[in-house]
Amino acid sequence: MKRQEKAGGRRIKLPFSSIRTNMLAVFSVLIVATLTFFYIISLNYTERTILNNSIDYTTRLTGQVTRDIDSYIDYMENISSMVAHSSDVQNYLLDKKSAGDPNLYRRIVTQFSTVLETRKDISNIAVVSEEDKGIINDGNDVLNVNIPLYSVDWYGKVRDKGGTWLTSSHVQNVIKDNYKWVITMSRGIENPDTGETVGVFFIDLNYKALEDLCERNNIGSDYIYIIDPDGKIIYHPKQKLIYSSLKTEMVDEVLECEDGYFLKKEGTGGKLYTISISGKTGWSIVGVTDMAELMKGRSEAQRLYVMITAGFLVVTVLLCVVFSSAITRPLERLKNSMKEVERGNFEGTQVETEGNNEIAGLGKSFNVMIYKIQQLMEQNIYEQEQKRLSELKALQSQINPHFLYNTLDSIIWMAEGGRNSEVVLMTSSLARLLRQSISNEDELVSIRREVDYAASYLTIQKMRYQDKMEFEIDVDEGIMNQQIIKLVLQPVVENAIYHGIKYKEGKGLIKITGTYRDGCIYLTVYDNGRGMEQEVLDHIFDAKNGEEKSGIGICNVQMRLQLYYGMEYGIFYKSIPGEGTAATIKIPFVEEEAQETNEDLSLIHI
Repeated sequence: MKRQEKAGGRRIKLPFSSIRTNMLAVFSVLIVATLTFFYIISLNYTERTILNNSIDYTTRLTGQVTRDIDSYIDYMENISSMVAHSSDVQNYLLDKKSAGDPNLYRRIVTQFSTVLETRKDISNIAVVSEEDKGIINDGNDVLNVNIPLYSVDWYGKVRDKGGTWLTSSHVQNVIKDNYKWVITMSRGIENPDTGETVGVFFIDLNYKALEDLCERNNIGSDYIYIIDPDGKIIYHPKQKLIYSSLKTEMVDEVLECEDGYFLKKEGTGGKLYTISISGKTGWSIVGVTDMAELMKGRSEAQRLYVMITAGFLVVTVLLCVVFSSAITRPLERLKNSMKEVERGNFEGTQVETEGNNEIAGLGKSFNVMIYKIQQLMEQNIYEQEQKRLSELKALQSQINPHFLYNTLDSIIWMAEGGRNSEVVLMTSSLARLLRQSISNEDELVSIRREVDYAASYLTIQKMRYQDKMEFEIDVDEGIMNQQIIKLVLQPVVENAIYHGIKYKEGKGLIKITGTYRDGCIYLTVYDNGRGMEQEVLDHIFDAKNGEEKSGIGICNVQMRLQLYYGMEYGIFYKSIPGEGTAATIKIPFVEEEAQETNEDLSLIHI
């Protein structure tokens, strides 16, 4: 605090109340001083300073090009790895049973076409083998019969040594009538059973892609070229002149250089070569800078340097420091407060304001804004929580009247028939169902209670349908005390009865299982009913899918599960027509979950 007060005593109060006026006044002084300064001395660095700056600049530039190229090659390797490990591609080359799938070839072609459409820097994409099997681009291109694959250098390296290989720039001649200047990345496709290389996947990268990466980092009138470890030029801005031998480069010197740069004297001038070597590809990215351009005006600068007066330099520097500090200090405090707010820290972020200028007004407005944001955030959190709770309660409060009516009718029939024991059992089961359905005191219940609720429902349905169905429940005791939002299991069981068992010839079976696996709880309802076609499964969660019969409904349950736990959880269906359906409820396992100690429902095996 004392240090702050001391520092505050040295502050210079700006002469004008307007920050704009202060800035204009200060900048005017700085501009006049700067113009005078540069008029007197245009260059105060020696040849070594200029050279070092040039080396540093071109080194950083070539390094950036290297990183850009490495990143680009990494991305292309990911594409090649994805395709090479594709089961479709392996099945196609290995002639496995699935290779007879009429859609297999089309899937591969579609994948290749998608890559070509989305990546204009890829000229060709293909998977080939020496057994005249191959898919090239959209499937319409074929291999050049005049160029055997085994004679191509990159194909032989991949076949014999495996791994991923990257060529220098060349004209691709293995594809018939498709001769383009490219760089080829190739990768072996192995038999997963034997490890034998059964084919080669390759991508032809447009020469323009490297050109764009190099031109993106322009070094003015100079240029960048790339060579591989063997001294082959991969890219050069004057590639045609290079390949026609009308222009040469310092290839051997580049390969032998150990310092990262070297100078090539040429008369009174020369060229500066800076080199960055890619650890991924082994390529050397070379930046070439004309020394004559760098040293232009050196003599004039040296003559002007003697005209500099130390006093004028000191005064100018001091003026810049003092005035810039006075202008930027309040802005710096405002910036620091904004950074704290950006991190989500609203405590202690109010800006200390001084004076009545624009920056002070901005600080006061910022303080008011922070206060209102805090209020709005708190209000929004409260409203969102209330909205979520309201949605959950609204969704879980739905009751199926048809089921209630049918059950009461069944009880009346049993009573009239003198089946008193069955009346008692069905009535008690119905009571448990109603108690759970209309209870609003708890949002969460134990899995034990949810299983008990489903068991009561199944008991009623079994009695209604007589010999039409049986049911089994097998839930691990270790998950029984875990919490779950209520009324999720019974609607799934109800859906299995009405859409699976009800229309089955003979006796149906409903089986409920519950397990813990990989940090999640899985409650599965199996039925051996008629099953469902894929078209029905695709629309199983549509609101219109049997909601009038299913009471709360599967759509309702899915909405509540995902609303509470997240979109990665919910109900997942699998079905085989004529054999049955399995519906699995997935929820997270919580280590510190509150336990329902008052319930004592043991594991049920019926």
